[in-house]
Amino acid sequence: MSPYAQVTGLTVAAPGGPALLAGVDLTAHPGRVLALVGASGSGKTTLLRALLGDLPPRAARQAGQARVLGVDVFGCGPDALRELRRRRLAFVGQDPGSALNPRMRVAAVVAETGTGLTRDDIADLLGEVGLADVPDLARRRTVELSGGQQRRVALARALARRPDLLLLDEPTAGLDPAARSEIGTLLRRLAREQGIAVVMSCHDRDLVAEVADDVLELPGGLPAQSSAPRPPGGSRAAAQEAGLRAEGLAAHVGPARLHVLRGVDLHAPAGVAVGVVGPSGSGKTTLLRALVGLHPRSAGTLTLDGLTLHPDVRRRGRELQRRVQFVPQNPMGALNPSVTVGDALLRPVRLHRRRPRPAGPQRVDELLEQVGLSPGHAGRYPHELSGGQRQRVSIARALAAEPDVLICDEVTSALDDGTARAVMDLLTGLREAQGTAVIFASHDLRLVQEYADNVLTV
Repeated sequence: MSPYAQVTGLTVAAPGGPALLAGVDLTAHPGRVLALVGASGSGKTTLLRALLGDLPPRAARQAGQARVLGVDVFGCGPDALRELRRRRLAFVGQDPGSALNPRMRVAAVVAETGTGLTRDDIADLLGEVGLADVPDLARRRTVELSGGQQRRVALARALARRPDLLLLDEPTAGLDPAARSEIGTLLRRLAREQGIAVVMSCHDRDLVAEVADDVLELPGGLPAQSSAPRPPGGSRAAAQEAGLRAEGLAAHVGPARLHVLRGVDLHAPAGVAVGVVGPSGSGKTTLLRALVGLHPRSAGTLTLDGLTLHPDVRRRGRELQRRVQFVPQNPMGALNPSVTVGDALLRPVRLHRRRPRPAGPQRVDELLEQVGLSPGHAGRYPHELSGGQRQRVSIARALAAEPDVLICDEVTSALDDGTARAVMDLLTGLREAQGTAVIFASHDLRLVQEYADNVLTV
């Protein structure tokens, strides 16, 4: 049988910039899973978008061809391309939460791309992606879901149209090991039983070895350089009573007001790293957002160095807002697509008056270098960056406020191992040099064991 996707000698570049892809070949067969691997910035997302005929803004094809399900995606007209995407292709991006309408309920989101789906059909699709046991899920709005639940709803939405070619950008990022294995098994079964060609980018080499029939490794990418030396030893004493402290924290989600947090206690003194672990949907993101003041809490107290923090971040005052900063799981949804990286970093520098105004641009360069990016990235827009680069920008923006507490939600889930460790080394350096307390949620238990002083299970 002919391949469902065939790419030959594809070169893509932005004007005046380096090649995003250089002479890439790809073949995706029905009934098989093809994994794209490589360092952050190597072009995995660009290649997936090329199969859609949708290159990043300002990028252009300089050489090569791409045929998908018999259609030349760079040579066909817009009507043919639209029909291909609507009927036979499905794509789930790296930040699915930013692509889901926050006003819509899950059932409507899933049904939107299918044809004549009944309530039972929707329930079956949600069960297929491992969400059958989540109470009241179909009635919840997508903004009320955890990052892992959003990712699986986006996958159910893609499967609703029963595509011939399924394109997935980091489909298991932000999921716990059991959920990753479930999704991997699902993808293999879809390929085998329904003859779907699956092409996915993935940083999880163990999952790739388990799931993929074919592997394409893309060269290049952003070098993973540590910004700070690792401190000796794996833990530190935390005798201080200062820092961020939560006692008896409780919170609920959804129209049925389901409690996902009950009586949670947490203490993050200066310079200490607290890892938050638990299965997808257990409330890790809800906890972090409650600490920041972005999700209402139904019970409990929250203090910073003995000062009571209001449940709503808007009522905390600028200085307390500055002192507690948040890095979300999906940076694409948090970065303004119409604002350059440099302007995004300059705003908190000026807002919190961390440098004299003339020194602002120099501080932007320092922040970019601190997270392993070059000053040249300041002129780029979020859509011109890889997922890993966007995550680094999101971290840099939080660091621009020079916080006392940095709260990170799955900030390494879409990064390759080398880049993930470089990011964690950066956070370790901040703890050592500046006494920053770090609270991070992660499904990567190896990173948690290595980098966390204390671990909280929710």
